[in-house]
Amino acid sequence: MSYPIVSWQRLRRYARCVDVLSDAIAAMRLGRPHSSRTALDAPWDLRFDPQQGAGFHVVLQGSCLLLPADGAPIVLNVGDVAFLPRELGHGLADTGRDGSAHAELLCGAYGLDQSRAHPLFEELPDVVHLRARVGRHPSLQGAIELLGRELDRGTLLGGDAALPALLDLLLLYMVRAWYDDRPDGAASGWGAALRDPAVAAALRAIHEEPQRPWTVRSLAEHAGLSRAAFARRFTGMAGSPPLAYLTWWRMTIAGRLLRDTDLPLRAVAARAGYVSEFAFARAFKREFGVAPGRFRRDPLESGGAQAPPLPGLPLLAAEEETGR
Repeated sequence: MSYPIVSWQRLRRYARCVDVLSDAIAAMRLGRPHSSRTALDAPWDLRFDPQQGAGFHVVLQGSCLLLPADGAPIVLNVGDVAFLPRELGHGLADTGRDGSAHAELLCGAYGLDQSRAHPLFEELPDVVHLRARVGRHPSLQGAIELLGRELDRGTLLGGDAALPALLDLLLLYMVRAWYDDRPDGAASGWGAALRDPAVAAALRAIHEEPQRPWTVRSLAEHAGLSRAAFARRFTGMAGSPPLAYLTWWRMTIAGRLLRDTDLPLRAVAARAGYVSEFAFARAFKREFGVAPGRFRRDPLESGGAQAPPLPGLPLLAAEEETGR
């Protein structure tokens, strides 16, 4: 197997942005993902209801039509990936052509807290169509192949750990592939922010040490720019001022800690950069509309628990569901 040559500049770019992307996805995740592999013979037509999460489809054999909630049908051919970052409801159907009489699909669903969607995730279109092209996105293609093999051999030792891990990688690779395919000349948006050395350095600093008492000046020094130049560049690319993003990220971390851990409120406040529980509670209620204690007690305030399986798409075997 041959591997593509990756330039040092691209490696440095990924080193700057992958932590922010990983953090953004991790902050939205709810429960375990699900996946299945299925074979379909024409005529066939599947419908998927809206859900709190995201889904994907990979065409392993044949072709099909993806029918989005809004917009024209999209033809998916062998090797194509369709990622739906906010599941608004959609359909899948055969194309009505002789060559698509038989199709095999690899499909999955993720539970994602859309109420705290990271801005870089909100930038994605309703349907991310990644066309199969030789030599493009080898990591994504590798994850698809490994996931397909695991689903084919559902009784392999370690499957309970391997399948969720592969699905997590696949989610990261799908989002990364979309950003990687965008023109490098884009002057604004999160693709530009993650490529810009100064803004990416500030974002990485915020994500690595959210509890640090950052100011616009200290972030600008970290980015190697003057205060005014940094504030303009960050706001223009990220879509919000540096300290507004810092506060949003701190509250996102706090919400995750309240939902997923038993840490006392003072510890959550400290990790979110607040020395006073009172100041933290006031900021948290301003962001979420409820007090931290109520947010922790009421599961309806903190989102769902498990990623729902894709409705209407039968699993080949019970063992193929990663949440078994």
